Amino acid sequence: MKTFSRWIKRIVIGLLALLVIYQLWLFAHVLWWNSNNPGTTRFMEIRLAELREKKPGAELKQQWVTYEHISPQLKRAIISAEDGTFVDHEGFDWDGMQKAIEKNQKKGRIVAGGSTISQQLAKNLFLSPAKTPWRKAEEAAITLMLESLWSKRRILEVYLNVIEWGEGVFGAEAAARHYFGVSAAQLSPEQAARLAGMVPNPRFYDRNRNTPGLAKKTAIILGRMPAAELP
Repeated sequence: MKTFSRWIKRIVIGLLALLVIYQLWLFAHVLWWNSNNPGTTRFMEIRLAELREKKPGAELKQQWVTYEHISPQLKRAIISAEDGTFVDHEGFDWDGMQKAIEKNQKKGRIVAGGSTISQQLAKNLFLSPAKTPWRKAEEAAITLMLESLWSKRRILEVYLNVIEWGEGVFGAEAAARHYFGVSAAQLSPEQAARLAGMVPNPRFYDRNRNTPGLAKKTAIILGRMPAAELP
């Protein structure tokens, strides 16, 4: 019995040690990416693997551009659509989460997430889309790292360069050229609002660009954009 207890103790200690090592690995990457741009993300790797199952030679469309070379209109549109309190919160929008829970309960299904830009970036950089308690806990831990080590400007810059915007399309530059044939710096308010409206379901909107729902979302985002505060 004592031997069994010792083994259990060793296993628990070993698992805790692995958890600490993993958190340090995450922390090191977050620290490095504060001043160095990530070449790829976990979410990109997942999508590329999916694409290559259908087409072995497939590649993602993505081109990094600096914060200054992304239209202020797109920044305002994304904040308006995804995280209106971005510049003020410390990683989590508790009011937004509560509203999302109430909306989901009313609809009887998940129709709103309540995740901030920081939380979405944490997930995109390191995690899978699976909605498990472990993933949500890791997302929260990484979000705290991002908010502690990066400026809001850096968080928004990386977010706009790595999020999915269509079938194999990632980042603002690739999205602007894919949908409108212009650079991310040249996006008009209407184009920026339309791109922001695509973020929750980009591959669907890539296939269904003229759906009335997207036009309605675009109009709503356009109306909110003048009030959006940029970092």
